[in-house]
Amino acid sequence: MSLFGLYNDLNTYLVIGAMLFGMGLYGIVTRRTLIGMLIAAELILAGASVNFMAFNRFTAPDPVAGQIFTLFIMAIAAAEAAIGLSIIIAVYGHFKSIDAEDTAKLKG
Repeated sequence: MSLFGLYNDLNTYLVIGAMLFGMGLYGIVTRRTLIGMLIAAELILAGASVNFMAFNRFTAPDPVAGQIFTLFIMAIAAAEAAIGLSIIIAVYGHFKSIDAEDTAKLKG
């Protein structure tokens, strides 16, 4: 298999999706700031989107289903980013820090 033939293989896309998912999971576990965690969550959603598109291209008889799932994931990611950033701004306004350990002082 040549290097240029990799785009036509399901395993290539699955490996890329798994790598994005793994990097996002590692980022959520290791990052201390809320912005870093938010970016890591976006990587997880991007990995899931790549897998949906790969399965859509190579295995699904209906080519629209994977694209609709990916658009749905993109909408969820946009809403998650908007809500997450507004929460981070509120936390920064209260604690003057975006460190995740400072949010442990929140009472609710």
